[in-house]
Amino acid sequence: MAATPCAPRKAVVPALERLQTAMANDRFVTYNPTGLKIIDGNVTIASPESIRADLKVLRPHFDALITYSARDGNEHVADIAAELGFKALIIGLWTPADTEEIRNAMAMARKHPKLVVGLSLGNEIILGERGTWENMSAYVALVRSRIPEVPITITEPFAQFMDSDASDFLHSADFLLVNAHPIFEKWFATAGPVNWAEFVVKITDDLADKFCGPVLIKETGLPTGPLNSGFDAEKQAAFWRELERQMPPTRQHAFAYFAAFDAPWRVSDFNPMGGHHPEEAFWGLFTENRVPKPVIEGLPKLKN
Repeated sequence: MAATPCAPRKAVVPALERLQTAMANDRFVTYNPTGLKIIDGNVTIASPESIRADLKVLRPHFDALITYSARDGNEHVADIAAELGFKALIIGLWTPADTEEIRNAMAMARKHPKLVVGLSLGNEIILGERGTWENMSAYVALVRSRIPEVPITITEPFAQFMDSDASDFLHSADFLLVNAHPIFEKWFATAGPVNWAEFVVKITDDLADKFCGPVLIKETGLPTGPLNSGFDAEKQAAFWRELERQMPPTRQHAFAYFAAFDAPWRVSDFNPMGGHHPEEAFWGLFTENRVPKPVIEGLPKLKN
């Protein structure tokens, strides 16, 4: 049974229309600047020059971006993306209680109203126990009061959105950004690309039964390493080719490619799942030096 149709907020209709058009027609990729690194709490800020170099590499294959932060260099992404002809940008905030991030995100959205199609107030905050659903609803209300014309959501794994505690929040979100990783499922090692993609499709369908707005899978896929854990570039490419086949994008349901670039520093960064996760270094479709992996070789370049 599909979710009951709902009417979006009047103020957000034009931007939500742009978001849904982007979901159906553009190619999203999640983006964290290669120049941005956070190791043991020490931040290396990404320069505008390195961000421009990143986005020039991405632009032939992608025309829509999802970011994770609005500071430490990310505040330049909207300007550079607009300059390079990207068509859509969903701005992520890592810490929605950070007033600098909020200011930066609102400034980008106001300066580039046709480019910015949404805001995501945090990534896996509920999973990582950095906040509660009540906290997230409060952040949404605060940001919405300041910039009501922009669609707002948060990012969580599918299980968090399916939890009954999330029901009130789902009524306040304009769209959903969802993480759905088959590699963390017990059956992953005994399955193959068809099953991995089917898993993502089923998650999207299940969420459609609970939420009537657009659902965009933000994170999924396979890393290309460590090799001794059974990951490699061929399996990564096979997954994406199968997901492309099984889940053609629509205005209601689509996916982003995750992630733009490898990030070896992520192994030492905070991980909401706890423990050691060496695969965090290898999620990229490009290496940290911007060299394309086989998955990119099988992805047709965009016409514009």
